[in-house]
Amino acid sequence: MKAMRPVVLVLIAVIAAVIGWLATVTTNRFSMPTPVLPVSALITMAVIAVLTLIMGIRVLHWRNGKKKNLLNPILAARTLILAQACAYAGTLLLGWHVGIAADLLRIGGLRGGEGILWNALLMGGGGVVMVVVGLVVERFCRIPPEDLEGGTAGPETRRGETKGEGEYAYRGD
Repeated sequence: MKAMRPVVLVLIAVIAAVIGWLATVTTNRFSMPTPVLPVSALITMAVIAVLTLIMGIRVLHWRNGKKKNLLNPILAARTLILAQACAYAGTLLLGWHVGIAADLLRIGGLRGGEGILWNALLMGGGGVVMVVVGLVVERFCRIPPEDLEGGTAGPETRRGETKGEGEYAYRGD
């Protein structure tokens, strides 16, 4: 599975911001309510972020050798998928609500929408938290590359070869 690239997340956030801005302009033109999530959605976002973090910490403890039993590989894969989904969902929520906030700031003096503006900013902050938790837990799920004894490979050591003659790969367990 490939790691998430921050450039893709930024691109998704920008596209979602443009769509959120267009949706807000359209709903305001037709005198409809602003399409912002309610504050109660922050509870759901917090639950998702906390569960992702808890599962990531379990994988991190196993990776650092603090657990004696083996980690279920399906659980590790699910944790990685959950972390990526959390980051993508947070990116979409952040972008959407940034677009809404941009439109509300533009027309702030003409319409009394301070409550909706604060709501959009809170939801954008919740999206940032989800993105950060997703990226951190994804990093928890990475297995570090095994180092050669004595540090980095020099010019005399080719890739895939051991440093000395007839040595076995020893991790130091």
